[in-house]
This record gives sequence, C-alpha cells and structure tokens, in this order.
Amino acid sequence: MAWNEPGKGDKDPWGNRNDRNSPPDLDDVLKKMQAKLGGLFGGNQYQNDNNNSALGIILLIIFAIWLLSGIYIVDPAERGVVTRFGAFQTVAEPGPHWHIPYPIEGVQIVNVEQSRNTEIGYRSSAGRVGSSRSSEALMLTRDENIVELRMEVQYKINDAAYYLFNVKNPDLTLRQLTESAVRETVGQSEMDFVLTEGRSEVARRTELLLQSKLDELKTGLEVTSVNIGNIQPPEQVQAAFSDVVKAREDRERAINQAEAYANDILPKARGAAFRLIQEAEAYKKQVIAQSEGDASRFSQVMNEYKKAPQITSERLYIESMESIYSQSAKVMVDVKEGGNNMLYLPLDKMRQQAQYPRVTTLGTEGMNTPYTSSMTNSSTTTGDARSRGGR
Repeated sequence: MAWNEPGKGDKDPWGNRNDRNSPPDLDDVLKKMQAKLGGLFGGNQYQNDNNNSALGIILLIIFAIWLLSGIYIVDPAERGVVTRFGAFQTVAEPGPHWHIPYPIEGVQIVNVEQSRNTEIGYRSSAGRVGSSRSSEALMLTRDENIVELRMEVQYKINDAAYYLFNVKNPDLTLRQLTESAVRETVGQSEMDFVLTEGRSEVARRTELLLQSKLDELKTGLEVTSVNIGNIQPPEQVQAAFSDVVKAREDRERAINQAEAYANDILPKARGAAFRLIQEAEAYKKQVIAQSEGDASRFSQVMNEYKKAPQITSERLYIESMESIYSQSAKVMVDVKEGGNNMLYLPLDKMRQQAQYPRVTTLGTEGMNTPYTSSMTNSSTTTGDARSRGGR
C-alpha cells in the first residue's frame, strides 16, 4: 500500500502526526520565542516585526562597543604586549593600536623606562636606611674574612615580552642573582681590597656578572647601576678593625711626612752637589791653565838661558832672592866695613805700613800724627845712614 493512499493520512511521514514522542517543529519554537520576547517588551503579535528590528539594533550596538573596546594607546615610555588566548602574539610600539577584544586577545602595558631598584643587605623605607638583613649582608672574602656589605641595584625593563612570559618572577630573580653575583665577586677578593680601594672595582665586576646572568636567563631586565652603600667588618670585630685602620692611617701619615722631607732635602742636596761639581770643574780648569802657563814660561826661560846662560842665571837668582826676602820679617842694611854708626829703624811700623797702608790726615796747623812723625824720622835716619855709608 502506498504511503499517500487516501484514508491513510497517518501513514504519510511528511504529514502532521500526533505522536507525542516526536520532536517539536523548529518553526513553532521560533514563533513561540518571538511571542515571549514580544510580551516582554509590552507588544503584541502585531509588533513582533518591530521588536525583532529593535533587538537587532541593540545587538549591533553591543557588537560595535565590543569592537571599540579593542582600541588602546601606548605611551612613549611603554610597550604593549598583545596575547591571543593567553599566548604571546606581538609587542605594540608607542601610539594608538587596535586588537581583537576580550576574550580573544588581551594587552598588557609595561613601562620600559621606569627605573626600578632592589636592595641587598638592608631594606629602606621613605628614602631612609631601615633594618639590616644580616643573612644578605654578611659575605666571605678570599682570605677567609667576613665583611658586611650593603648594595643597591637600579635596573629597568629592556624586553617586555621576556619580562612577562620568560621568568615567573623577574624582580625576585634579579634580587637572587644580585646576591649571588656580589658574593662571587667578594669571594674572589681580599678583605683589605674590598674595604679600601676596591669598592668601585667590586661594584663594576658585580654589574658585569649580574648582567651576564640576566641575559643568560632572558629575564628582559637591564642593570643601569650598582651602588655600594657601606662595607665594614662585622659588629663583633669593629673595635679591632678600627685599631687596624688607625695604624694604617699612621703609616700613611709617616710615609707622607717622609716624602715631604725627601722632597725638601733632595733638591738642596742636588744643588750642593751641582755647586761642588762646578767648583771642581773651575779648579780643574784653573790648575790646568796655571800649569800650562808655568810650562810655557819655563820654555821661554829655557830658550833665553840657551842664548845667555850667565845673565839668565843671575836674573833667576835675583828674582828668587826677591821672592824669598819679600816674605821675610828681617830687614838687612848694607853698611861698609868699619862703620860704627848706630841705626834706628822702626821695623814694626814699616811692616804695618807695608801690610796695612793708612792715609795720614793733618790735624791742627803745625802738628802731625805720631805715625807720620815716626815715618818721617825713620826716613831721615835711613837717609843719613845711606849718606854716611856713601861717603
């Protein structure tokens, strides 16, 4: 029998069936929903078309607002990290941008120019040094001494994507790496070097080591400066260390005083030595010149002696006797044999006159000084002796 046989309408699979177990018709479901929505908006069956239009407009407005919510602006000092379903997508540069709104994509704004800092060995509050952290501050040097060090590290973000997604807690990681780097640097240095002239060197080596570890882990952080606030021995040995520091200062002061004395005395000694050298050179030239002159004079006398031996011998004899008698204190007077005249010669006055010549001055009229009178008398007596001797 055919399905469309008259009288057998219930056998038609496309016909209307009253079977309670069959699913509801889709058109009927949509009509019922429209009727209910129309009732909610206070309409009736004749207003269904208008209600459908209003619902579409509302949905369109909501969709537009959803699209506009994807607009964002990145400041010059910031970077926008865009993620899609939680996975990194791209980094947005400064300026206006748009992304697919939530929940498809999201944006995290990161300030890459902000200066951040972390402290090792202490914690500060409101710009003041707070409590000390001995577990971080105490460090062992290469010569097995302990120093207490406080350090501040300033850093900033140079890669926003690495900073957000590569390390779970970048700031805590940097603190731990800083402590490790400074302990390694101090452990490779002597205590005296760390406490005195090695402060800047320790900071420089710590910064290089810390940056290499941050780059190795790809934390996205860049160290800008490492500042060592205070380095001192532990509190238990500070008194003994102060004595050592005072002794070192006394040594430096003594060295400075010795250097000052050396700077004062050495130029004088060099000047005196130079003067002695110059005097010796002058004496040398003088002796050489005198010797050359004596040799030249002797040669000349020798030539004259060869020409007239007798005359040259007498001349040399007379000159020799003259030089000898000029330095003698005796006065010799040549008197002919048989002479009995007594002569008075003021030898002391004559010697004084020869050694210390003095200018006689006239006093009152008709008077002379005793020195002048004695010289006059001596001259007269000498003249008389000579006249008598010549008779």
